[in-house]
Amino acid sequence: MLTLRRGIVAAAGDPSRPMQELEVQVGDERRPALADVSFTGPAHVGDDVVVNVAALDLALGSGGYDLVHVNLSRGLGGAGVAGAHVMKLNYTSLQHAVAPAEERTPTERGNAAPASDRLRGGPVAVCFLHGQLAPLAWAFGQVAVGARLGFVQTAGGALTGALSRVVPELRERHLLAGHITAGPCYGGEHEAITTAGAIEHGFLAQGWDAAVCGPGPGILGSGTRLGHGGMIALETSHTAAALGCHVVVTPRRSSGDPRPRHQGLSHHTQTMLELALVALTVATHGPVEEGLERHHWRSGRADLGAYVASGLPARHMGRSWEQDPEFFASALAAGDVLASLTACR
Repeated sequence: MLTLRRGIVAAAGDPSRPMQELEVQVGDERRPALADVSFTGPAHVGDDVVVNVAALDLALGSGGYDLVHVNLSRGLGGAGVAGAHVMKLNYTSLQHAVAPAEERTPTERGNAAPASDRLRGGPVAVCFLHGQLAPLAWAFGQVAVGARLGFVQTAGGALTGALSRVVPELRERHLLAGHITAGPCYGGEHEAITTAGAIEHGFLAQGWDAAVCGPGPGILGSGTRLGHGGMIALETSHTAAALGCHVVVTPRRSSGDPRPRHQGLSHHTQTMLELALVALTVATHGPVEEGLERHHWRSGRADLGAYVASGLPARHMGRSWEQDPEFFASALAAGDVLASLTACR
């Protein structure tokens, strides 16, 4: 059963941001909350709201907010998107209609070439965590100057595209050329029903030269071998490979995570590479991992100092780049490798 509570907005942040920061009085407790403006509309002080309190009550590291489920004062008059007819989050109380990007992907109807022919060799990086996106995109932009890199948001982390703070910054700096939310994810510049449809639309309709696929902020995790959001990277890699793309795996590595399963090469990446049905290109700034030699390990440059000087996010899970240089270096190397493949197309 959903853990919903009724409260009154006690403080309201900027309503022009995709995710509006609030403080909500729930009983005798004042709690931080977020409102997805595209869903619930902007909130004002005094509004009567219903919030989902599950993540904050569980003290989840990336879920330190209640989430507005509905604004009873001003959120009951929504009309949806005109002409949209495909449901996302279907058969939940949050279902909403979107206009799928797949319907706007150029094809020669009745005589369309297979997607693998039209996407042959398209470079696609696959990430495990949202924190890898900024260093990867920055490194890509240093080498493939002027090339168009797009982001496909997949499941495994936050489903709403509005939660990311780094995507708007990368768009503003022209380090990303677009943001497509795929599958259950929603709220990007374009909505795709599938990851395959998002990749194809990015290359063929949006003019991307390369793509990076990965989750939104946060990650699902149980500490088990297969029960975590990192397994989505396996599905994404298989999908991109089936489309004829050149997949570049961005390993999750850490020199500062206190959990043994994530030290060095994370068990998320280890398991994904063990289970992969095809050999993949894996970016590295160090040696080849023992036991995974069937994959194609490709060295990339990782200029940590220059990345930090760029002003883009240099903290991850509460750790600075000095405390966890391996995490950032791995993503930087992947961006460099992805750029080199783009230049060779």
